Amino acid sequence: MKKSKPQHQWTDDQPIYRQLLDQTITRILDCTYREGDMLPSVRQLASEYQVNPLTAAKAYKELARDGFIQTLRGEGLIVAKGARQALFNRERARFLKEEWPGLRARLQRLGIGLRELAQAEAQEEE
Repeated sequence: MKKSKPQHQWTDDQPIYRQLLDQTITRILDCTYREGDMLPSVRQLASEYQVNPLTAAKAYKELARDGFIQTLRGEGLIVAKGARQALFNRERARFLKEEWPGLRARLQRLGIGLRELAQAEAQEEE
């Protein structure tokens, strides 16, 4: 059976390279890509997400600039040691600073408390 390519819907609120970067970060955080693992080549990544290879290269370049991935000359790109924890810390701080205040305000407007959220989560897990 042929493996199907994941379908991804790009949004207009961010450049595609940034959305691709976020997808790669998500894969590092959820351990799809583990520290020391080889990443797909730029061409493979571009093909998987059906984007221009320059777009994929730009996403990888930003990850490399921040030290989350490394280039092994002649071999490819790997997830750097300590990248998952560093990304976890960065993404958590970003969420609490940028996303949580808006979510908290919306929850308050809707009268949804922490207990109700916990109950909804428990029901989803059943």
